[in-house]
Amino acid sequence: MKIKIVITTFLLCTRAIVFAQSPDLVKYVNTLQGTNSKFELTRGNTYPTTALPFGMHTWTPQTGKNGDGWKYQYEKDSIRGFQQAHQCSSWSNDYCVFSLMPVSGNLVVNEDERAAKFSHANEVAKPNYYSVKLNNGISTEISPTERGAHLRFTFPKGKNSYLVLDGYTGVAQVTIIPAERKITGYVHNGRGLTDSLKSYFEIVFDKPFISWGTWKNSGNKVMVSTQNIMGRKVGAYIQFKAGEKVQARVASSYISPEQASLTLKKELGSFKNLEDTKAAAAKVWNTHLGRILVEGGTEQNKATFYSCFFRASLFSRQFFEYDANGQPYYYSPYDGQVHKGYMYTDTGFWDTFRAQFPLNVLMYPKMHGQYMQAMLDAQQQCGWLPSWSFPGEGGSMIGNHAISLLTDAWVKGVRTFDPEQALKAYLHEATDKGPWGPANGRHGWKEYYQLGYVPYPQYPEATAKTLEYAYDDFCGYQLAKLTGNTFYQKIFERQMYNYRNVFDPSSRFMRGRDKSGQWSPNFDPIEWGGPFTEGNAWHWQWSVFQDINGLIGLMGGEKAFVTRLDSVFSSPNTYKVGTYGRPIHEMTEMVMINMGQYAHGNQPIQHMPYLYNYAGQPWKSQYHVREVMSKLYNATENGYPGDEDQGQTSSWYVLSALGIYSVCPGTDQYVIGSPMFTKATISLENGKKFIIEAKNNRRENVYIQSGKLNGSTYQHNYITYADIMNGGTLSYEMGSKPNENRGITQEDRPFSLSKP
Repeated sequence: MKIKIVITTFLLCTRAIVFAQSPDLVKYVNTLQGTNSKFELTRGNTYPTTALPFGMHTWTPQTGKNGDGWKYQYEKDSIRGFQQAHQCSSWSNDYCVFSLMPVSGNLVVNEDERAAKFSHANEVAKPNYYSVKLNNGISTEISPTERGAHLRFTFPKGKNSYLVLDGYTGVAQVTIIPAERKITGYVHNGRGLTDSLKSYFEIVFDKPFISWGTWKNSGNKVMVSTQNIMGRKVGAYIQFKAGEKVQARVASSYISPEQASLTLKKELGSFKNLEDTKAAAAKVWNTHLGRILVEGGTEQNKATFYSCFFRASLFSRQFFEYDANGQPYYYSPYDGQVHKGYMYTDTGFWDTFRAQFPLNVLMYPKMHGQYMQAMLDAQQQCGWLPSWSFPGEGGSMIGNHAISLLTDAWVKGVRTFDPEQALKAYLHEATDKGPWGPANGRHGWKEYYQLGYVPYPQYPEATAKTLEYAYDDFCGYQLAKLTGNTFYQKIFERQMYNYRNVFDPSSRFMRGRDKSGQWSPNFDPIEWGGPFTEGNAWHWQWSVFQDINGLIGLMGGEKAFVTRLDSVFSSPNTYKVGTYGRPIHEMTEMVMINMGQYAHGNQPIQHMPYLYNYAGQPWKSQYHVREVMSKLYNATENGYPGDEDQGQTSSWYVLSALGIYSVCPGTDQYVIGSPMFTKATISLENGKKFIIEAKNNRRENVYIQSGKLNGSTYQHNYITYADIMNGGTLSYEMGSKPNENRGITQEDRPFSLSKP
């Protein structure tokens, strides 16, 4: 008997230890973070995503009309479907979408008429589980896998119970198979897709159908008892017995119906109940979020951190699948063919090269390596490096930042690709203009080489393009230099200083300049647009990531540089609409956050608070970074100061909360800020742990007093990728007053091409 008691006690203690090692971090995540957004002002422009990390498909409730990029808005009070979703950006819209909507009483298929009222009080929005009880008494629950989901619909007692499948805005084909309790088909909708891109789906139910049919949006026509339909804006419905509780398992494939069926069996075959899928998804997310375990801080701080870490862990999305032998392969959105290997999508590098990918290479170097090769595969398939994929190439925004990702990976030891192939592909980007948007090749590439800048107004956004081309050319130079390729090194070496050619010494701002060398007249630094992209001269002044010392010299030295940095936060938060002709949401958001000309809701200035580290006043970076984190982020529906943008704005917070940020991707350095938490333990993919301690850390104690790396005094305003990946402890003493003697020598300053 004593032996049994001892064994039982041992088992209970063991279970308690295991549980203690796997904390419930999912509880901190609110997937409604940032959903209170609209055209005029966005607080994230997100939807309540139910998905696994980097999952190929996600699921969400749909409050917006079919085809409306604003798929879920917190202010809306009715839901018209539960949607297979992908792209988060309302500006580019989604693709390969279909939805399921439970209906009780009379059959209604039209999206407006079937919409049901709901209250946020009856919502649960977690990464592994979304549920809502609609005002009509119907409950819907969703739990995800990587390429599918488990749904459950609970209908009110005594009422007819229908489920409507909506094929959305494009072409759809649907087949109902009552004998197998199954619906199969495909959807093809979205912008700029290859004609052959289809999302093949298979849905298997656990309860029998008592009737079924199809419908057409045109004329709101219902065809009772028909089992097949194909066309634009079509769908299907099935009926269950009154008051039924129905489970549906669904999976989708871009490759074939057979692959969709295989994926459903692999990902959902062992989950008989939604609770099984929910528990498995919770385990995945807790393991994933547990890669960064933060301690100290408030519960609100933790909720913000893990909500941002969740959002940062959705992009770039997997676009590959596994065959019967478990080997990865994918349908290419670029050439319409099926290839072996990996592919990723749903990202815009103009946003994500800054923090999203520097976070990924730190946390998931294996996946990052797959991604680098996938980019070169995409270039072979469509002729151009990706810049804005959703899921094919859109060429949106500006710059050629694929080279930033490739160089950053190589510098940090991720070497899964041929650097000469990467450089050849980049040179093609830098000396040509592709058929798509501004970031597909280069606008004004000839003039950029001849004049040293892109002339304005001959080319829109010319000054911003010059700055970003110069940074990208630095990355090309860096990759060539590191791999001993003198041919490409010499090509890009001259251009990486071209930022100097759009700096006006009289105003000490970056400015537009025409092809004869004349500065654009009537300059006002608060005027948006024109030679700038989604910003003004205050914002674009700092986009010289590769050579901050050179920028300091242009601006008249460290004192003048710091004064201008200070002025960003102290200047009036006013604007002129410029060539936009009206206020755009980024202007409204800058005014809303009330931090002068600092516009954190858009990417060009997000690195700027860290630049004091380059000019001998690192304590000001510590102060401003903590101010941005504390004032502009939270875990609610108002969680962001602008568009979240495919993980970038979340990744900024995750890195900054750890006390680091990648100011210049393409180097091995992360610049130091001010940690949010007393302790953060990063479990690295190589099995090592890197711990960041901030002793005596409180809301007012934002300043680093002293630092040690693995027990040795550490004064630098940066830490290298290798230092982190080797494991160890970076320990700070924090205080409420700045230590103006720490980190001020030239040796302590981060990388810059030019020397002081």
